[in-house]
Amino acid sequence: MQQSIGLVTRISLVVTLVLLGFSFGCQQQAQVIITDEEANALLEGHLEVYNEGNFAITEDLYTADFVLHDCGVPEDWVGIEAFEGFVTMNRTAFPDFKVTMDEFFVKGDMMTSRWTVTGTQTGPLPGLPPTGKTLQISGLSMYRIANGKFAEEWLYFNMLDFYQQLGFTLTPPQGRM
Repeated sequence: MQQSIGLVTRISLVVTLVLLGFSFGCQQQAQVIITDEEANALLEGHLEVYNEGNFAITEDLYTADFVLHDCGVPEDWVGIEAFEGFVTMNRTAFPDFKVTMDEFFVKGDMMTSRWTVTGTQTGPLPGLPPTGKTLQISGLSMYRIANGKFAEEWLYFNMLDFYQQLGFTLTPPQGRM
C-alpha cells in the first residue's frame, strides 16, 4: 500500500511538473511596443545626429552597446563612440551630407525606415579618394529598439550604385570565360 502511495505521489509530481512546463512554455513573451510617436521622435534625433553631427544627444538615443551593421563594411560598428566615428567619417567625406527619411514602419520593438542620402564627396573615404561627385542614393534601415533607444541598426543600400555615382567603375576579373 505504501508503495502504491509513493508511486502515485511520484506520478502526480511528474504530471504537475510537465503541466507547469507546458503552461510556462506556451506563454508568449511580452513584446516591447514602440509607438509611432516614439519612433518618430527617435528618428528625428537620429537625423539630427547624421545631418548636423549633434553628438550631445547620442547617449539619449542609442544604447551604450549600440551595433551598426553596415552592408558597405565587413565589420560592425559597436558602441556609441564607434557610431560617432562612422557619422564623422561620412560627414567628413560628404560635408553637405543629408539624410531624408522617406517613410517608416513600426512593429513591436522593430522599426524599418526608407531613406535617401545626398552629398558631394569632397573628402576621402577609407580606400576612396575624394571625387567631387554628387551622390543621391536610397536605402533601408531596420532598427531594434530597447528601453526606448536604438540598440541595433541594419543599414542596406546599393553599393554598386554608390560607387558608380562617385565615378568608380566595376572591372570584371581577368581570366578564362
